Amino acid sequence: MKYFFPGLFLFFTSFGFSQQTEYVDFKKAEVDIGVNIDSLGIVGVVKYSFEILKKTDSVFFDAQNINFKAIRMDGKGVKHKNDTKKLCVYSNFKRGTSHEVQFVFRAKPKKALYFIDRDYEDGNKQIWTQGQGKYTSNWLPSIDDMNDKIEFDLTVTFDKDYEVIANGKLTNKQINESTIIWHYDMQKPMSSYLVALAIGKYDKKVAYSKSGIPLEMYYYPEDSLKFEPTYRYTKPMFDFLEEEIGVPYPWQNYKQVPVKDFLYAGMENTGTTIFSDAFVVDSIAFVDKNYVNVNAHELAHQWFGNLVTETSGTHHWLQEGFATYYALLAERKVFGDNYYYWRLYEYAQELLEQHNARQSTSLLDPKSSSTTFYKKGAWVLHMLREKVGDSAFRTAVINYLNKNQFKNVETDDFIKEVEQASGQHLDAFVETWLEAKKFNYDDALKSLEKSVFIQEYLMVDCTGYTSKCSGYLLSGISDEAKIKVVSQMPNRLKKEDFKNSLKVRQAIAKSISKVSEEFKKEYETFLDDKSYVTIESALFRLWNSFPQEQSKYLEKTKDIQGFNNKNIRTLWLTLALITDDFEPENSALFFKELLDYTSPKYGFEIRMNAFNYLMWISSCGEECQENLQQATKHHNWQFSKFAKEMLKIK
Repeated sequence: MKYFFPGLFLFFTSFGFSQQTEYVDFKKAEVDIGVNIDSLGIVGVVKYSFEILKKTDSVFFDAQNINFKAIRMDGKGVKHKNDTKKLCVYSNFKRGTSHEVQFVFRAKPKKALYFIDRDYEDGNKQIWTQGQGKYTSNWLPSIDDMNDKIEFDLTVTFDKDYEVIANGKLTNKQINESTIIWHYDMQKPMSSYLVALAIGKYDKKVAYSKSGIPLEMYYYPEDSLKFEPTYRYTKPMFDFLEEEIGVPYPWQNYKQVPVKDFLYAGMENTGTTIFSDAFVVDSIAFVDKNYVNVNAHELAHQWFGNLVTETSGTHHWLQEGFATYYALLAERKVFGDNYYYWRLYEYAQELLEQHNARQSTSLLDPKSSSTTFYKKGAWVLHMLREKVGDSAFRTAVINYLNKNQFKNVETDDFIKEVEQASGQHLDAFVETWLEAKKFNYDDALKSLEKSVFIQEYLMVDCTGYTSKCSGYLLSGISDEAKIKVVSQMPNRLKKEDFKNSLKVRQAIAKSISKVSEEFKKEYETFLDDKSYVTIESALFRLWNSFPQEQSKYLEKTKDIQGFNNKNIRTLWLTLALITDDFEPENSALFFKELLDYTSPKYGFEIRMNAFNYLMWISSCGEECQENLQQATKHHNWQFSKFAKEMLKIK
């Protein structure tokens, strides 16, 4: 892996800042870039087209530590200044005039564009971007503020052995001796934080929505057997959301790309969702950890956040609350009403806990927690729909999206549409649900109690044990109610209680810390369950409870990897190392494998498991410590924080 210089010119449009959008309207950005993997840099040419709305003496582009040369406006040299944060271009800009600014740039981004595994021949080499919260201007001169929408057309030159994925439609691939030049075209404008680039070794499958939109689903070639469970329900949810929202999907296609060591679960870049490869799962893992909710959430953002975008953080719930709510509706279509009401109940409990911890804030507070923006936002829409009715709610959403498409919005823009569609005044609702800090738990619970499923769950209570509780686990009550019972009476379980559904069995497996001889036979059956969570719990508890049979349990589970984070394999290696007389001839190999999982060539979740287990058995030696030290500089802040805390342990 060497060079990768830019192809021909690329043209790029930027977004106006809050203080600049009044004066300048950026229309289009044509961008031509190359990625230099050796220097971790970007080189390219950009041309921005823009219109002057009010007379001004300058326009600017955000550019974090980016070097420029050959800066020209309308084909001529122009006065400019680069202060390492902004590139300012000076002229006597008159109202109503149109201009083009073109420049060559070079960037070595410290964030927003990440080079993965470049130093490891057997690693999963990737390059990917994350603009929201990190600023695209770290790798591409653009506008950090989201209040201007620009059409971005990207041309990217890279090694021919890799796939290059970006926003828009792939219009051409120019194949050269060692590189390919990829041309992507966008037809509609978007905020610059939604510009996306992903490069890696991928295969893909394409499905088509009822409306004819191409759904491009990427996967690692070695994960072909995980494709179906990973992308399960993608097309049905896409078709459902188009129909439910009532506004056609606004972009040319929809791409989804898994990447290693992503910063979040997923990111809704325009038409190109990037998501963590931790959600690439097989059919067993799907039971406990799957991509369905993230899939639906990021898809919903293509309307709520991408088609219409908040003006500021004060109105962030218009993106996250809507995406959370519509993702729940999509899951309701797939999993049924009980699932929908159960998730709302879980959200309500989380919001109640936040309130009890005195951390509740207004939904319109830009500093609110993600719990508030996402889950309280979803609750607001659920309650609002109940208040005004389905017809008025859907009409309001359609009008809201159509009137504000490719624009920026505030909360009032949506509320006014609901008032007009329903004929109701919503001042009191807004005050209670959006402006107040308190989450209205009692009203939320009354709404949920319309569900027989929730009524039953709330009715079942074994905190004060009664005779009827003994029969609950064999009755026809819901799995959720049974799991509640297990948590309330873990010491009153009977052998027949093990004959239950997968989820209830999992709860039983996790509730018993020390397995008694009485339940040994029944508990051993958990090692055969189709759940990596259950198997992990059962392996450790059986190993810990019956020392004389540790080798038997290790032999039975020796070929199971678990989730993408190797939860079972890393546990197995650890137990194998500290089990007397279990394959002593292989101890060195077991240790080498576990230690190897701490190295940077593996995903951070695998590394965290390996670090934890090596610390647990007091075996984090020099190489382990070196890998921990390297991890403190990892781009994922959660993993970096974890490593720093681990280094404090003596």
